[in-house]
Amino acid sequence: MSVCIHNGWVLSMAPGSEAIADGFVVIESDRVERVGTGAPPPADTMIDAGGGIVLPGMVNTHTHLAMALFRSLADDRADRLRRVLFPLESRVVDADLVYHATLHALIELIEGGVTTFADMYYFEEESARATREAGLRGVVGETVVNFAAPDEPEPHGGLDRARRLVAAYRGDPLVTPAIAPHAPYTVDDAHLRACVAASEELDVPMMLHLAEMPFEVEAIQKAYGVSPVRRMHDIGVLNRRLTAVHCVFTDEADHRLLSEHDVGVAHNPIANAKGGKGFAPAKAMADADLRLGLATDGPMSGNRLDLFPAMRAAAYIHKGIAQDATVFPAKEIVHLATMGGARALHMEERIGSLEPGKQADVIVIATDSVAMQPLHDPWSAVVYAATAGDVNTTIVAGRVLMQDRRIPHLDRGAIMARSREIGARIRETLGEV
Repeated sequence: MSVCIHNGWVLSMAPGSEAIADGFVVIESDRVERVGTGAPPPADTMIDAGGGIVLPGMVNTHTHLAMALFRSLADDRADRLRRVLFPLESRVVDADLVYHATLHALIELIEGGVTTFADMYYFEEESARATREAGLRGVVGETVVNFAAPDEPEPHGGLDRARRLVAAYRGDPLVTPAIAPHAPYTVDDAHLRACVAASEELDVPMMLHLAEMPFEVEAIQKAYGVSPVRRMHDIGVLNRRLTAVHCVFTDEADHRLLSEHDVGVAHNPIANAKGGKGFAPAKAMADADLRLGLATDGPMSGNRLDLFPAMRAAAYIHKGIAQDATVFPAKEIVHLATMGGARALHMEERIGSLEPGKQADVIVIATDSVAMQPLHDPWSAVVYAATAGDVNTTIVAGRVLMQDRRIPHLDRGAIMARSREIGARIRETLGEV
């Protein structure tokens, strides 16, 4: 069926495009058919944007969705990954938790205007199942680590599990299976190469935390005399299927390597700042034309899953670092959250902009709140004023998942009730960690 979204500002994110006042977007089946202005053409379903802002669905390029039920645990603590998270996961993470926690997180994504996400966790077949039920678009990466994981008792068992995930979801219109070696400090060189070989053999994406941790940088520098990015280049990990996550401790030479190998980069400004890691040199990455997108990281690190806080943080942080108000203007920040994210995941041919033939992933941001009025500049309003609560409509592949803040196909109350039950069990277990 056809859908026409009309009476709004359209930010198509097509190359060279500007904001279209009184614009419309026509959807046929799962694809964008037409973008224009003026009188809207008739369609089976007419959605009045009410003067709101219509733009491509946002792309969260890195998260750990099932950690939604760990949110607010052990905040503001040093070395939380090794001291709290890994021990906690070994005790509580199972298939049931991952499925329900992912559903919980997917509601948050829908409500926040995120239509595509990249996930790295355990029991990713459960994440994939929840993603299909919710109707979102996801790159789901099975984690590979060099120790016993919640879903695999043998070290590096996640690689075989990833192969099974690929077999189950190959060709799925919404779920893209991926291989996700955790990091250079949790996966040895041989198994990093094995993950690369598998991603090439299966023709699937790969994700890797890279140049995120001070101890990671120190250990690689001491052992090999190079940066983490250079080390990954030297052992053959950098390639066009890879999305490198964080890249906090990188320089121009690293950026040249990432660009040379067509690697995507997921920039997590809030999670990195909150964790005391500092700030990735995202402006230098953008200047190097890297495939740069925005991300929240897991909800235990970034606490929220929508990209509105990440957009503001990216703008504020990098303007402040440069002491230059012109750095990362609002339009460029919206690009990072949409087309930039699509590029970081190597999906720009399908998503990231509202252009004829592309997947119809569309959101409408209402502009009737006090903070959004008067609306002089829609780009500025999206970055500096809008919140997840302003998202009125979310559409993925032409399917309306949320309209007027209602998500009819998911039982929000039941999902939240189950989340509270699991949350109580997690709090009890935390006392043992």
